[in-house]
Amino acid sequence: MSNMDSTAKSGMLYGITAFLLWSIAPLYFKTIDHIPALDILSHRILWSFVVVVILMTAMRKWRALKQALSTKVLLAVAVSSVLIAVNWGTYIYAVNSEQLLSASLGYYINPLVSIVLGMVFFKDRLDRPKQWAAWLCLLAVVFEVIQFGRLPWIALTLALSFGLYGLVRKKIALDSFMGMTLETAILMPYALSQLYWFGADFGFMQSGQWASSLLLMAAGPVTMVPLMCFAAAANRISLVTLGFFQYIGPSAMFLLAVFLYDEPLSSEKLVTFGLIWAALAMLIVSSIKQLRKQKQAL
Repeated sequence: MSNMDSTAKSGMLYGITAFLLWSIAPLYFKTIDHIPALDILSHRILWSFVVVVILMTAMRKWRALKQALSTKVLLAVAVSSVLIAVNWGTYIYAVNSEQLLSASLGYYINPLVSIVLGMVFFKDRLDRPKQWAAWLCLLAVVFEVIQFGRLPWIALTLALSFGLYGLVRKKIALDSFMGMTLETAILMPYALSQLYWFGADFGFMQSGQWASSLLLMAAGPVTMVPLMCFAAAANRISLVTLGFFQYIGPSAMFLLAVFLYDEPLSSEKLVTFGLIWAALAMLIVSSIKQLRKQKQAL
């Protein structure tokens, strides 16, 4: 086996592992759904910061981070930190309020949002399958509004916040660990004030609920381990190839919502998902064409 084949296979393994871990995250958040969503969010920020500081120290990246700092970078990271906090908070709320189907829909929509943002901000040209995908996504949202009389706000908030987060992070030259270090550091004042002033009592540690405390502390590894796997995968395989794995997460969420947590799946909701699945099929067709072009160019 050549080194290139070995690298590609390890990259695919890292990628699949990352998305599988993200896909089963609802199982973790369900174990702490008796805790308010904002408290869970605060702990996720706090313990993610602790984990990423340890990782940055182990990888000796502090000097590189210091060299990368500038006013432009800090302003961009301030924006990205708000976006990731909104994304995390909305996701936690969706899981804990038994709206995992809405979260699944949001992460299905996310690749389509990224395409539109790329077209608007980077002048990306859309081939025919991507154009069809964008229209099908719009049709799904319009159908949802007509049927239920409201915007699917959880799905749209998740998709837009993560899509915009990716857009902002693409503008700055920071790897995932340095970026997450700055983002969680910026969010720490909010997290600590939420825990101190609004009765979270730092994970019930002072009231003897150690099981809840340990579960809340696990929010750090739950956040950072998939991110580490994703970073390792991105260094080994193309983003086009990695993009095929991104549908593992929302698909698993969909299955968990319907078959494990018995969330209602009406025929109208199934139509919405059907339109999004058709749009994603168009994206897969486009990605396959892109991969073939890349192979022909080699």
